[in-house]
Amino acid sequence: MDNNIHTPPKGAHIHLMGICGVGMSSLAGMLKEKGYTVTGSDQNVYPPISTFLEELSIPLKRGYSPINLHPLPDLVIVGNVIIRDNPEARELLTVEIPYLSMPQALKKFAMDGKRSIVIAGTHGKTTVSALTAWILEVAGTQPSFMIGGIAKNSGSNFKLGNGPYFVIEGDEYDTAFFDKGPKFLHYDPSVVAITSIEFDHADIYIDIEEIKTSFKRLIEMVPADGLLCANIDDPIIADEVKSARCPLSTYAIEREADLTAVDITTENARTSLAIVKANKEYLKIRTDLFGEHNISNILAAISIAYHVHIKPEIITKALDTFEGVKRRLEVLGGYNNILVIDDFAHHPTAVRETIKAVKGHYKDRRLIAVFEPRSNSSRRNIFQTAYASSFEDADLVLLPEPPMMEKIPLDERFSSPKLATDLNRRSITARYFKNNDKLLEGLLSLTKPEDVILIMSNGAFDNIQQRLIKGLKKLQL
Repeated sequence: MDNNIHTPPKGAHIHLMGICGVGMSSLAGMLKEKGYTVTGSDQNVYPPISTFLEELSIPLKRGYSPINLHPLPDLVIVGNVIIRDNPEARELLTVEIPYLSMPQALKKFAMDGKRSIVIAGTHGKTTVSALTAWILEVAGTQPSFMIGGIAKNSGSNFKLGNGPYFVIEGDEYDTAFFDKGPKFLHYDPSVVAITSIEFDHADIYIDIEEIKTSFKRLIEMVPADGLLCANIDDPIIADEVKSARCPLSTYAIEREADLTAVDITTENARTSLAIVKANKEYLKIRTDLFGEHNISNILAAISIAYHVHIKPEIITKALDTFEGVKRRLEVLGGYNNILVIDDFAHHPTAVRETIKAVKGHYKDRRLIAVFEPRSNSSRRNIFQTAYASSFEDADLVLLPEPPMMEKIPLDERFSSPKLATDLNRRSITARYFKNNDKLLEGLLSLTKPEDVILIMSNGAFDNIQQRLIKGLKKLQL
């Protein structure tokens, strides 16, 4: 299918398959706001996305079935979680209903006529997207955005604004079962920021060279009057941008670049730093964000803001008032003098940097890292060795049996018990639990006053966050 499909009239019924994906839920909200009748189906239904859809009064079918397409909707949008053998997809291919991929639909219904700011990279996309959108919002430009998490400032993962800019999180994952190219190639970028390039998505990419090829194609799309913002602390990016034919703005913490950060300090749970541009102090900022990876994310957003002529005092105000994104180093609260933090980290580098950031921020407290290997890559043994060096700053590590392992070939499966053994050999205390209920019991029994508990998963994790909070409130410490 392609974008030549006739745009349905307002009030028409649009059904989204795989609606609980972060991008799909954003698109659902946009379509509802535009006056369409929106329904959806999914089998992975969990907060905060399920709650978000409920608040929008979007009916949600749990599970996939041919029945979900009857009576026939006017248009179906297919998420990339849907495989060709999905029963709902099989029905879609037998009835005469027009359908689009999520990126195609987003371009058709929301991005047309806008200047597209695409945030790409293995890590940091969501925070950079949310921060960039917030800077543009504070500047009064009325931006549109779609990001991979719920931005706390707006309480949403999308917005349709009247201004010229559309901030979009550009994913290198494939588009749909009928389009195996990367999503970010659909967005006609005016500005591209690349935060990092590492091997990931082992279910669709063979090696890092394939991933680099996708990013090269994205770089080639940036027009002569656009901008490529590049994190040259990343050696792969530093190499790839050498051949860029578009205007280039570099940022880094460890290397010389167009934009750098200095004088980074933490006081009263806030980070202060100075931004240096062309070897001169450009601005000073204070922010609730912490950790080296977030300093890099801040540099990316400021680089974009400078390009679109946002005044320094507006950038400073936006950084000061930015509340972050749910499930990105989100402090859920303190319970019985124990702090609970939730994060989406799943790639070995993201796990390492997240733990490092939390330990650096709460230096004098014991850090318990709870990690669920859930992504298509983390459930494979491709990262088995890499994870063993990702937990060095944790004081205690708890690991469950990964979910859905039956979908992974036996000889490719990741092993939580092996990781626990490898960590203990490195003198990092680690425990393995056969299921999440046992893990929660163990966590509650091992927790002490003043502990910081960091939970990392890119999925629901059996709602362990809220179950943990409920248990902590009952503890007699």
